[in-house]
Amino acid sequence: MVKYCSVPLCTRFGGHKFPSNAHMRQKWRVAIRRVDKETNKLWNPGKEDIVCHSHFTETDYKDTGSGERSRLKPEAVPSIFDFKTPQQESDRSKRMRLRCARESSDVTDTVHLYDVQEVVVESLPLSSDSQPVEEEPEIEHDDKEVQCEIPVVGKFAIEGMKTYSRMISFYTGFNNYDHFMLLFNILGPAAFDLNYKCSLLSPQDQLFLTLIKLRQAAEDVELSMLFQVSESTVSKIITTWINFLYFQLKELEDDFWPSMKTIKQHMPIDFSKKFGNTRVILDATEQPIQKPSNVDAQSKTWSSYKHKNTLKTMIGITPNGAVSYISSAYAGSVSDRQIIERSTLLDSNKFSPGESIMADRGIMTQDLFATQNVYVNTPSLLKGKSQLDPEEIVRDRRVASKRIHVERVIGLAKTFKILKYELPISKVPLASRIVFICFSLLNFRNCIVDKMA
Repeated sequence: MVKYCSVPLCTRFGGHKFPSNAHMRQKWRVAIRRVDKETNKLWNPGKEDIVCHSHFTETDYKDTGSGERSRLKPEAVPSIFDFKTPQQESDRSKRMRLRCARESSDVTDTVHLYDVQEVVVESLPLSSDSQPVEEEPEIEHDDKEVQCEIPVVGKFAIEGMKTYSRMISFYTGFNNYDHFMLLFNILGPAAFDLNYKCSLLSPQDQLFLTLIKLRQAAEDVELSMLFQVSESTVSKIITTWINFLYFQLKELEDDFWPSMKTIKQHMPIDFSKKFGNTRVILDATEQPIQKPSNVDAQSKTWSSYKHKNTLKTMIGITPNGAVSYISSAYAGSVSDRQIIERSTLLDSNKFSPGESIMADRGIMTQDLFATQNVYVNTPSLLKGKSQLDPEEIVRDRRVASKRIHVERVIGLAKTFKILKYELPISKVPLASRIVFICFSLLNFRNCIVDKMA
């Protein structure tokens, strides 16, 4: 059976199979710039996929000396491509082209943006310990495609990104270098004295690596290539820093639950007029996980709402959008009421008489808070009626317009892609801590609820 070349726009057949070595295989994947249309990530080749001879230079081959055909060197990477064939420009490509044109004054090396459906692999500035790259002579191109400049690829290091705020925001969710260092400094001197120490990366870069894992759900092999350390080192760093971040941010948990006086001081104006006694807005979120091999675990984690295996967490926010409560993660089959019954929300010091909770219709817990004289504000139920009364409809709309803020916060938290993609079984024991960290970090961002809301 004829195997055609895997490089986009190439129609040749015959060539070299992708390396079995994970590191070299990743280099080939990045080099050919092929995107998986379903996931919009780098395309993952199969065992029989190939790259034809035309994409390798003569120096990529070694002479056998026996008259046989030259063989490809183990370290060879395809480098000859022709991505100039124009195709219909997508909206995303157009936005990227215009953005790059606007920012051409902020970056350094000139490259072409090709109108091919592919993953845009942004390269990064050299870290302080990297060797300078010799400049290549400028190449004149016949076609007048839009050009922009990007930093040179090198070892990832947060110090090398001080002036690249957009990249820091993309990889970590923090606005810029100073914003990132605010979190690092809050963690305290213990960051320099963790149980697992990696001499190849500074504590700042270890935090940077961990945030990339959370924000972009990057694979360990990709992180090992970016930071130039082994995969086992990446795994140890991530586990160490997830535990460290959890315990350090957990100490701020009491500060996350502000007093009613503080809540009213920052409560949006319209919210204060209609639901001025609201202390917290509750909603549950689910995180997909890989299907467990144990049948009992499969049953417990199966979510009838998401139709997949998940873990469920109860989230609470203040009326102005600050995350004030994060429960532990439970199996997806657990009900919202069961989570609240096991939570600290029922502690006597959490609420004062007369305060209220805003929640979805599915969180029916009025009886649990009745002893504290705390009202649970949920949309009305029909209770045998064919339709709601006009007054109930108006009230429910008002509740829905305010309760939507917790859904917006949950959506913002899921910009940490580790909460969107299936969590590997090996990481499930860390699930509660991962969720806690991702939602806690939202409190380091600007408020998303308008003052007039």
